[in-house]
Amino acid sequence: MTKATKILALLGREVDYSYSPIIHNTACRILGLPYHYTIFNISGTELLQDALRGARALGIAGFNVTIPYKKAVVPFLDELSVEAASIQAVNTIVNERGKLTGHNTDIAGFAMPLLPYSERIAGAIVSIFGCGGAALAAIEAFNRYFTPKEIFLCVRDPEKAHFLLEERGYNNCTPVTIIPQKSPEQIRESQVIVNATPIGTKSKEGDNNNITKSIIPLDRGLLHPDQIVYDMVYNPVNTPLLQAAQHAGATTISGIEMLIGQAERSFTLWTNMPMPVTAVKKALLQEIQQSLG
Repeated sequence: MTKATKILALLGREVDYSYSPIIHNTACRILGLPYHYTIFNISGTELLQDALRGARALGIAGFNVTIPYKKAVVPFLDELSVEAASIQAVNTIVNERGKLTGHNTDIAGFAMPLLPYSERIAGAIVSIFGCGGAALAAIEAFNRYFTPKEIFLCVRDPEKAHFLLEERGYNNCTPVTIIPQKSPEQIRESQVIVNATPIGTKSKEGDNNNITKSIIPLDRGLLHPDQIVYDMVYNPVNTPLLQAAQHAGATTISGIEMLIGQAERSFTLWTNMPMPVTAVKKALLQEIQQSLG
């Protein structure tokens, strides 16, 4: 007789491209833990409540949550961690005997690869593209771990962004200035530029339309060597934005770094064990290399 396998999964929409199963299944195999991580694609927000009700009934051990459901799952959970409550966005759910607790490991995971640049960020302007759960996590991380002078939030819909900030009661010490995504010239002043949108993601096999896009117009000279350009997109590893930043001489941070950082914290929440990060990262990079042929 063997111990029953516990199920972990990613909740998202059209996220078959995710590397999360490789990360968590590799960690569980190395540690000999009875868990299996898979992907549940939920076609619409109206199905989330049923999905989580099913998780309770089936005893699914936990979830990661990704675009577009990080905020949408909140009303269906029993409790939120301090981090998740601070931005009303969840990327990790733990099921303890039917009680679903939402956490946000994106905040610390986002900050991790930026920590070596703390002195460069102190007193500087930083820019974030997007106004969803990932962008809110980045704002929170800058406030918790760094001391920027100002945050530029570059969005398609400024009115919606103002509403989201008011809704969460944003009152942190770093002022946030909302600027239209179509007129991002102010980001030239930024020490750090963050893409917290899905733009640049390879979403479907054979679909190269989105993969060729960059969140930043590449013909306006907005990137320069003094900047740190951080793309939360991790598939492909070297996005159009990162390629342009490298060409401009900027420091670049791949979304793989955040992916591993947040995954490490999620893994510990589910299993109460530290993730073997070095071995997991090696396996992940090997998998990516093989997929590139």
